[in-house]
Parts: sequence; structure tokens; C-alpha cells
Amino acid sequence: MNKIKNSALLTDLYELTMAASYLEHGMNETAVFGLFVRQYPPNRRYFVFCGLKEVLDYLAGLQFTKDDLEYLESTDFFKPEFISYLENFSFHGDMHAMPEGTVFFEEEPILEVTAPLIEAQVIETFLINSINLQTMIATKASRCVHAAGQRSLVDFSFRRTQGIDASIKVAKASYIAGFLGTSNVLAGKQLGIPVYGTMAHSFVSSFDKEINAFRAFTQTFPENSILLVDTYDSLSGILKAAQVGKEMAGRGEHLKGIRLDSGDMAGISRKARRILDGNGLKNSLIFASGAFDEYKIQKILSQKAAIDSFGVGTKMGVSSDAPYLDMAYKIVKYNGESVVKLSPEKTSLTSDKQVFRFLSSEKLYDHDVIACREEEPDGGIPLLAPVLTAGKIIYDSPPLSEIRNHFKENFSRLPEKYKTINKEGPLYPVKISEKLRKLQKKTIDKYKKKEIL
Repeated sequence: MNKIKNSALLTDLYELTMAASYLEHGMNETAVFGLFVRQYPPNRRYFVFCGLKEVLDYLAGLQFTKDDLEYLESTDFFKPEFISYLENFSFHGDMHAMPEGTVFFEEEPILEVTAPLIEAQVIETFLINSINLQTMIATKASRCVHAAGQRSLVDFSFRRTQGIDASIKVAKASYIAGFLGTSNVLAGKQLGIPVYGTMAHSFVSSFDKEINAFRAFTQTFPENSILLVDTYDSLSGILKAAQVGKEMAGRGEHLKGIRLDSGDMAGISRKARRILDGNGLKNSLIFASGAFDEYKIQKILSQKAAIDSFGVGTKMGVSSDAPYLDMAYKIVKYNGESVVKLSPEKTSLTSDKQVFRFLSSEKLYDHDVIACREEEPDGGIPLLAPVLTAGKIIYDSPPLSEIRNHFKENFSRLPEKYKTINKEGPLYPVKISEKLRKLQKKTIDKYKKKEIL
């Protein structure tokens, strides 16, 4: 997997064909590209930046192997001069970026690359692929966490994520956004994320009686058993789990909880709480799974469900209601000159930029200003910082726990009116500085004059 992950061929063909034409025509001066999300998907009013570390690691080790070059030569697309150029290819550019876990908004550059044109161009596909997925999932997961309030969430998405690589990234992104942990054991090992699990219906069905399945599992895991109670009948399963819990208590052990996976979750959970409490199991939690996301969590809790924790799987792991972001990576400056795209509904902001965040008197986020890189507005907190210089990583990627805390602090400062799940609400104010606005107009006028007949 690592060999695939680090391959320089992880790019679209047109990145290389453009690069070959740039080289042939002597176009490799310094360019600036910006990465941003054009607009919100339905019901979104913010994003959570995630995926920076993978990008930095990729760029720091970017090179074409002998096998890569032999393959490219075999396609008959490229002239020998371009293949020779790629033999010594590496990334020598700079990058400014927001820290992972930062809350950001549409049109704001989350990173900008300054590099020779060819180098800045060929990395486009990898940047979008890596950051789009993780940012999309972190944003979805944060909404689930917000809907759950003080209740804990566990990532149960592994079996239905779009591939193995995606499953690791989903575990990471959801943990940054506030999930308690993941069911993905490899993600736990590689990333240090806490791992959690219960049992499947097949375990219960394998035994002659449901209660014997419960007894067997609790014997194996006397302090870490969550019993799945709906294989045959939820109420009956809850009563049997309570009986086993009492038996465990008599041995000085503790039933960690039960798991609901179907039916009227709100009603069943309330009955389950009464049964558990009535059997002296007040500290046994009620865990629920089954097609949960922020919408279902919000609905169930509005019905007074007595649920302590949720397993959130498919709908979070693929961000089912918003399965992609309109993320773009556009050239904004070349050879010292501002560049702009004028396509309808896809006009980009020109030049190298900075995003400044302003706080209210209550220290909450009040508004952002997208400005020229060199500007320093009074009271504005700059969000983009150097992370890569001359191809070398100068950013010490923090552990996931710190990124998680950074997101938590960010999210706590975002006013509640921008966190709504269903209803249409106000959009967070993102303004353009006067200097950037004037430069944008000047650049647009320049291109209209010379390019539009």
C-alpha cells in the first residue's frame, strides 16, 4: 500500500501532458496555486480542514522511479526530453497552509503552493484527492458529534468505506472531529486511535440459546462486554442481558452495556434503561447502531431516547448526503503576474493570499477576511502559515490528540447559528479586503481586454 501511496504516478494524465508542454515551451517560472472549496454542499455552513500531513509527506518524497519512467515512455505520449526531465524531478516549492483541524469556509484558500510551474501543476490531483476526502469526512463527523451533544460516538464505517485507504482516513478524520475511537484495528495501530467493538448477530446465532451466547462472551471479556440484544427480540434480549449482568455482578464483574441495532430506538432504549436500572445495572451503558448520522441522531434524541453512545458507520464514512466537495486548485499568479479564471460561476480569486479571522467581544468567530498575502489588518488572526520551504517540511505535524484539541477549540468559538443541522441559517461572513478587491478587478479587466472578443 505504501508503494502505491507514494507513487508519483498518482496524478491525472493531463497534469503530465501540460507539464510536458510547459517544458517544451520554456514555461517553468514561479507559479502560485490555491486550494479552496467553491461552495457549501446542502445543509453545510462550515468545513473542517484535514489531510495536511499526508500531503506534506507526499511532496517531501516525490520522485519518479525507473519503473515509472519506463511506463510513461511506453504510453507514447511523451518525448524523450520530458522523460529525461522527470529523471531528476522533485518538489522544490513552498507551501502555506491552515493547521489541520481548523474550521474554514467557502472560497477561503486552505493552502497555497508557490513553486516552479511544472512542480506546482503535477501535484494537483494528489492534493485534491487527499484533502477532499478527509475534509469532507471531518466535516460530516463534526456534525454528528454536535448532534450527539455529550454522548460519545465510535466510527463503525470500515466495512462500507470506499476502499481500505479511505477507511484509515475516515478513522483519522472522525477522531479529529471528536469521535471517541474506531472499530478499525489497523487505524488504531497506525494512528494511535482508541479501538472499540461489540459483537455481531452471527455470534449470538452460533449458540443454542441467546443467553448462552451472552454468558460465553462475558466470560471471555468480563469487563469489556457490550451485548447485542436484537437478534431475535429486543425486549427479550434486554431481559437476558440484565440477567447475565446480575450474574456478573455477583462475581465482582461489570457488564459494560448493551447494544441496540434496530427497531424503535427511542422507545426500546427507555425500556432498556428501566430494566437495567431495576436490576442494579445503572452503570451499564446503552449503545446504539444502525444507519446513524447527524440527522438520525438528532431525531432519536428529540424523542427522548435513553442512549449513551452511538456507533456511526456508513452514512458518516461516505458522507452520504454530501459525498464530495467542490474543491478546486487554481493558478492565481505566474511569473509575478496575477492570474484569474473567468468561467461562469467558477471565477477564482487572484494572487497569493492570506485569510484573517476576527473575533467578537465574546471571543467567538465574528468574520473572516480574504486578503493579499502581504496585508496585516489590525486585529486579524492569520490562518495560513509556512509548512514547506524549498521542498523541505518545516511544520512539525502535531499528534492527532493535539489536532483534535485544535478542532475542539475552533468549534467552540464558532457561534451556534452556523452549526445547524437541518434548517437554513445564516452563512458565516467572509469578506474580501479592499486591496484584493481592487487587484481582482484590475486582473479581470486585463483578461477581458486581451482575451474576450
